[in-house]
Amino acid sequence: MKKIVRIENLDCANCAAKLESKFAKIDGVNSASINFMAQKLALDIVDNQYEAVAAEIIKVARKFEPDCKIIGL
Repeated sequence: MKKIVRIENLDCANCAAKLESKFAKIDGVNSASINFMAQKLALDIVDNQYEAVAAEIIKVARKFEPDCKIIGL
């Protein structure tokens, strides 16, 4: 399942790269890509793991970038 969502309050490209790396390591994520300028996160998630992956992505984002909000996941 491919999904594109907005990311708000992401401060810098380095922060985006850090989150992208962390998201890509989550079980059930085939790929994760953040476009810092567009403030968008593109995900490819294993279909039957969407709910668990979405919860883990939000958890990781809060841990490493507490001000960052993921909209539409």
